[in-house]
Amino acid sequence: MDRVALRGLKARGHHGVFPREREEGQTFIVDVVLGLDTRPAAADDDLAKTVHYGIVAEEVVEIVRGEPVDLIETLAERIAQRCLKHDGVQEVEVVVHKPDAPIAVPFDDVTVTITRSRV
Repeated sequence: MDRVALRGLKARGHHGVFPREREEGQTFIVDVVLGLDTRPAAADDDLAKTVHYGIVAEEVVEIVRGEPVDLIETLAERIAQRCLKHDGVQEVEVVVHKPDAPIAVPFDDVTVTITRSRV
């Protein structure tokens, strides 16, 4: 299976369990790796036979900016399910980064990684 990756998609969202997170929001960063067969698109040099990663990027950002959820696990699941709606995408890995998570000790990042498939 071939891979198309989008890394470092940034958007402001209001996700989290604490009132401050919901009120003020914070930046979330998302990486998406789509699994699909790109041979038909390559053979015909045809965008219609692969996934349009520009559209996927816009959809991911829309989800992050959209309806708040408590958990980044839920956010990752919503993103994965949307990606799987694209024809040809058989598998998706989603990493949601929450670099400004409300943690009382020094840290670089918090991430949740999920993998989902049509099967």
